[in-house]
Amino acid sequence: MTATLSPEEIKRYARHIVLRGVGGDGQQKLKAARVLVIGAGGLGSPLIAYLAAAGVGTLGVVDHDTVSLSNLQRQMIHRADGIGAPKAESAGAFVAGLNAHVQFTPHIERITAENAAALLAGYHMVIDGTDNFGTRKIVAEAAEAAGIALVSGAVSMFDGQVTVFMPGNLQFRDLYPDTPDEADLPSCEVVGVIGAVTGVIGTLMAMEAIKLITEVGEPLVGRLLLYDGRAARFTELNY
Repeated sequence: MTATLSPEEIKRYARHIVLRGVGGDGQQKLKAARVLVIGAGGLGSPLIAYLAAAGVGTLGVVDHDTVSLSNLQRQMIHRADGIGAPKAESAGAFVAGLNAHVQFTPHIERITAENAAALLAGYHMVIDGTDNFGTRKIVAEAAEAAGIALVSGAVSMFDGQVTVFMPGNLQFRDLYPDTPDEADLPSCEVVGVIGAVTGVIGTLMAMEAIKLITEVGEPLVGRLLLYDGRAARFTELNY
């Protein structure tokens, strides 16, 4: 399925359209894509920014939280004058100011095992930028049940990781066969995180999504890409 580009869109996306491997066909695929982002926080911010800038036609964001002052160190789509506003609505305001060609749908609710299927319905892909294992597992199981691709990332302190799960291929449970104790997985609120690390990982996640939509390159399927910010080093694990 493709979508026709207007003259203004052709000018806006000129750097994609002249790019070998993407071109007008790839940009039309981006416009036709329906992508759901779980979380409008540290990872969700660069995700939402780059997917909107790239021209993803329909962008949904699930987040039940509100913007707080401590978010602004890393969640760069939100503003100081938006403190107290729902993050999904704040994200929508950012997208509207960046690219009017993107249809934005805010879902101001927490994703759970009970509502996950309904939230994912109608989307072609889901991207998980949440910060706790339980929610990540729920999203992964819902994506598998829906038969859609999942781009998954996580960050902590100076480090991050990203991978891709595809229908009919290796899944979240293959990478994480055991559910860890939440006490062994302290949140960023407890241990901290360098804001720029969320930018690195979130941008990599956006890149994987764009690759999947445009069918360019080799996605991180069966591979976990690890980033060590202190050593400025990427490593890769197969699973």
